[in-house]
Amino acid sequence: SMALNLKSIWLCMKAELQQMLKQQPAGVAIVNTSSVNGLGGVRLASLYAAAKAGVIALTKSAALEYGQRGIRINALVAGAFQTPMLEEAMNRMTGGNAEAKEAVTKQYGEMVALGRIGKPEEAAEAVLWLCSPGASYLTGHSLIVDGGLSAAMR
Repeated sequence: SMALNLKSIWLCMKAELQQMLKQQPAGVAIVNTSSVNGLGGVRLASLYAAAKAGVIALTKSAALEYGQRGIRINALVAGAFQTPMLEEAMNRMTGGNAEAKEAVTKQYGEMVALGRIGKPEEAAEAVLWLCSPGASYLTGHSLIVDGGLSAAMR
């Protein structure tokens, strides 16, 4: 879990930063992906939560180190999105039972302020904004995109 969810981010950033430091003009952006699970503890997923918290800390540290070189580094802190990964998790959780899966999806949606699981395009829009000129004065930020799931906890 640490290698997949934290070390991989560090290795990608290492390569990205090497390239970005060679480029002209400066003023580029990196967006790392974390999870709302990195905002606190998660039952039965402690290593995943620790790795995702590490991504947030790594993002903030790198932003401090590279900001004066024109490189902005932020993190998308994602809630649940309709992806194959979530689909597989729900299938494992429900044993592939369609009715049970529908019930779990409904229950999760009730925990989210917007009442639903997000669409991948909504996460992509947030990342595009973080990379855009509209976010030119934003670095070291953890943008939580979770439909309000974590609003009561932070």
